[in-house]
Amino acid sequence: MDQTHKTIDATTFENLLYLSRLSPESTDVGVLADQVRQIVDYFGVLSQFAGDENPYDAYPSTTVETLRSSEISPSLEQVDVKKITPEFMDGYFRVPKVLGGGA
Repeated sequence: MDQTHKTIDATTFENLLYLSRLSPESTDVGVLADQVRQIVDYFGVLSQFAGDENPYDAYPSTTVETLRSSEISPSLEQVDVKKITPEFMDGYFRVPKVLGGGA
């Protein structure tokens, strides 16, 4: 990180106050300036650990070949579903009522 970007001058600080909707009358400017300075210093610490690698390399990539195929396969018949659970009635699964009478 370049040293020129580590300092917050008065104009930049006033712009930060304006963007954050803070007024010098409502806050202690000295404390706020110190907090901003600490935040900027922390970015300097973080930049020491930043690598030049692509951040998207951290996520696994998938190829189209490994995704499931578009072939249609038979699903369960209603007779088989009725054997799995007693909560299957008239082609639907019966579930507890959520809206209305309380859950």
